[in-house]
Amino acid sequence: MKKGIALATCLSLLLGGVLAGCSNSSQSSSPASSTSAPAAQTEEKKTEPMVLHWSINSEPPSMDPGIAVDADSFDMIYAAFEGLTNYDLNGQLTNATAESFTNNDTFTQFTFKIRKDAKWNNGDPVTANDFVYAIKRNLDPKTASEYAYQLYYIKGGEEFNTGKGKAEDIGVKALDDYTVQFDLKAPTPFFRELTFFPTLFPLHQKTVEGNPNWAAEAKTIVSNGPFNMESWEHKSKIVFTKSPTYWDKDNVKLDRLEIVMIDDNNTAFSMFENGEVDWGGYPASTLPADAIQSIKDQGKLMVADNPGTQSVVFNTTKPPFNNKKIRQAFSYAINRQEIIDNILQTGVPAAYGWVPTSMGLKPDGYFKEDAEGAKQLLAEGMKELGLTTFPEVTYTFDTTDVNKKVAEALQDQWKKVLGVQVKLYTAELKVYRDMRSQANFDMIRFQWGADFNDPINFLEMFRDKTGGNNHPDWENPKFKELIDKSYQESDLEKRKQILLEAETILMDEMPLAPINFRGSPYVKNDKVKDFIIYPLGGAYFKFTSVVQ
Repeated sequence: MKKGIALATCLSLLLGGVLAGCSNSSQSSSPASSTSAPAAQTEEKKTEPMVLHWSINSEPPSMDPGIAVDADSFDMIYAAFEGLTNYDLNGQLTNATAESFTNNDTFTQFTFKIRKDAKWNNGDPVTANDFVYAIKRNLDPKTASEYAYQLYYIKGGEEFNTGKGKAEDIGVKALDDYTVQFDLKAPTPFFRELTFFPTLFPLHQKTVEGNPNWAAEAKTIVSNGPFNMESWEHKSKIVFTKSPTYWDKDNVKLDRLEIVMIDDNNTAFSMFENGEVDWGGYPASTLPADAIQSIKDQGKLMVADNPGTQSVVFNTTKPPFNNKKIRQAFSYAINRQEIIDNILQTGVPAAYGWVPTSMGLKPDGYFKEDAEGAKQLLAEGMKELGLTTFPEVTYTFDTTDVNKKVAEALQDQWKKVLGVQVKLYTAELKVYRDMRSQANFDMIRFQWGADFNDPINFLEMFRDKTGGNNHPDWENPKFKELIDKSYQESDLEKRKQILLEAETILMDEMPLAPINFRGSPYVKNDKVKDFIIYPLGGAYFKFTSVVQ
């Protein structure tokens, strides 16, 4: 970006089987002739299709970029769709469907030129109007996009989404068929990075408006990415094939991508060991906790270090977790290092704040474990609520071996420190997501991975009680004021201090208890080359090859 302002990103790449490190760079506004590494100059003639065998945990709820909220859906969407920007093999945010961009000096206006060779898989050109349509459609309250708030940086976006404004006042417009302009409500230096997120992807208007269920079946999905969905056997298997209409098809190596849905991670790992899939662990699945030490001893364990935080979310709308002191007590009673050493086994840092340390607000955190303090806070909180005995509460988590072990450890720690017996409830993934979004829980596991590399992405979700990812249903007037103030502050150091004050309130009120920052272990088939784990998490198959 202009004026040398760069947001640090760290991209995990498998180049010839080597895990590469981080790369920070400023983004140029000059046109790029290609967004990817050049195709190999010489390549042996293929005798059979190149196929990657992959797994995911569950049936993707939606292939609609404006509706999807889960990791499995996002990975499938990134295979089939493409936004204005993406990441290349050098770990840089680069132009994708856009061939160039410019921004003004105050970072309140960004203009993108669309490639004239970008096409939908039905042959229609991808135009600026496809982006304008998608933005306005995703902001429409009727669409009920949980990530609509990602579009609030655009002028008039929040007003339209909350029923206080009009669609025609949203600050996105097509200057011509191949130029889209965004007018932002405040300085947003990271906006170009945000265009990588699916909520800002283009949509084929005729398809979306012609069939409400267009994103639920392979044959009705019109997409613009490197792969086309060939078949979708629900709850079983998805097959993608290389798209012949994709503008950069010469750099797509795979002919087919075959993805099986395996909800049991032990089964998924067994399939990897048997050679039925080419990847074990993140981002395909979760490695079984009992397998990690053995893989580590063999020198094959890799860990994707993407910014993210695992936590316990409290339902702040009902007793007992409507009381701040009780929430603090449960947080201070957690022995984080014990969970990391005995269960996660990946060396990830304990989390004493919500925003990852890589984003630099307060690396030392805001609190520490305190067993005696936790007991006192619990007693004070119960007194404030008029409780003589602690009520029955349940901790809900989704079904993976690691999550189960973490839940059991939390249950044991709360019993030992607080004398509280917590029930555990394991929910199938779809049920778990529904319970979380509907606040149908006492406590629930929640892991958040960055959508873009800025602290605001971890904080603004708690700005409003009704926010799509505000699972605690927590709201604080001062916190909201600070978030709004940060939107208007163009001085980066002053903005950092505003966000630091906001996180300080969040960690004092403790609507959620951070446990650890994310580090996701995996193991792979050595034949798999050039697979990208996105800087902020997730899978990208465009450059992947399987070398025989």
